[in-house]
Amino acid sequence: MNRITIKNNVKIISNNDTSYVIKEKKNNLDDTYKYLLSRSFDYFPMILSINDKYYVYEYIEDIVEPMEQKITDMIYLLILLHSKTTFYKEVDIDYYKNIYEEINKKIDDIYLYYEELLNNIDSIIYMSPSNYLIARNSSLIYSMINYAKYNLDKWYSLVENKRKVRMVNIHNNLKLDHYLKSRDKSYFISWDNSRIDMPIYDIISLYKNNYLNFDFSELFNIYLSKYPLHEDEMLLLFVILSIPKKIEYNKSEYLNVVNIRKYLDYIYKTSDLLSKYSKEEEAK
Repeated sequence: MNRITIKNNVKIISNNDTSYVIKEKKNNLDDTYKYLLSRSFDYFPMILSINDKYYVYEYIEDIVEPMEQKITDMIYLLILLHSKTTFYKEVDIDYYKNIYEEINKKIDDIYLYYEELLNNIDSIIYMSPSNYLIARNSSLIYSMINYAKYNLDKWYSLVENKRKVRMVNIHNNLKLDHYLKSRDKSYFISWDNSRIDMPIYDIISLYKNNYLNFDFSELFNIYLSKYPLHEDEMLLLFVILSIPKKIEYNKSEYLNVVNIRKYLDYIYKTSDLLSKYSKEEEAK
């Protein structure tokens, strides 16, 4: 008799000693899987069947391990993915210019957003706890915006005359739940957001999904020791990480404080990471 378990939006069907996973076919991943196999990267669950609506995968029994070990193993598999799929793409004169203009506009919009927000907060006689948190940390928020602006210009000065870009197949949704490890092999699952792009976008995904739980300076060092980023890639990576996001206010003041505190944790951890990187560069 079949037993059906729902886990993370997939169905796990078990029958005696056999289990398999059924996942809705949100995107057509056929070409992605074929490309990965052509690059000798087969670290994803075997596809047992495909139809118009679903993928059927082999079921992987995940080994329970400490979170710190799991994310370290993820880094090594990510290095392998990027190494196996690296190529250099010819780009026209507008490629880097478009990236620059898009990010520059985002930085300008964020600056105006916080300028208006802080002006409104300053006009209030009695600040709410959430507004007080923002006001008290405004100098760090502006510091991150200025860091992003300065280093974006620095990045563009390095790339404006380049006509090649390093590309890889990025997974683009690197969460702990999207990494599995059996007794003899590691796997990335949930490839729905996968695309061909610069390797830094996987680092950004990994960081933003997991920054609260880990010290990323050591994880970055592991990645860079095996897959060194070029100077322009590193600059763009830290520019994107450093751009503050807009605050999503809730009707509940308690939830506002919780969300803003979490957001400020991101700012502080990212600022600390950038500071460590700058010191390492100065030491070199």
